[in-house]
Amino acid sequence: MDEKIRDIHVVGAVIKENEKILCAKRGNTKTLPNMWEFPGGKIEKGETPEIALIREIQEEMQCLVEVHEKIAHTIYEYDFATVHLTTFNCSIASGIPILKEHSEIKWLSIQELNNLDWAPADIPTVYKLTEKR
Repeated sequence: MDEKIRDIHVVGAVIKENEKILCAKRGNTKTLPNMWEFPGGKIEKGETPEIALIREIQEEMQCLVEVHEKIAHTIYEYDFATVHLTTFNCSIASGIPILKEHSEIKWLSIQELNNLDWAPADIPTVYKLTEKR
């Protein structure tokens, strides 16, 4: 019998500005190489999802975000772990996103989101965003 796969709790920021959404491409040396995602990361012990998201965006993109309402909570079983992803609408409070951990970032309209190769856990959020159109 397979041993229990570990659970990873992560958050993702749907950063909106001027009717566009920030999309980030994972580097080719990371898990899920070259797939697109909403930027964010792991929730550390003692953090709320919102605090984790603010910290992660500060670390990864050197800007400060305001976290707004929750969009989706997705559980996706990858071969390496079960990922619990919670995404939130966000806006930039200060700074400009800088490429540090991702290989590329793009600002896309909601209609353009379906053109990217998304990480599986992020796809339900893409659906939620695009179905409102």
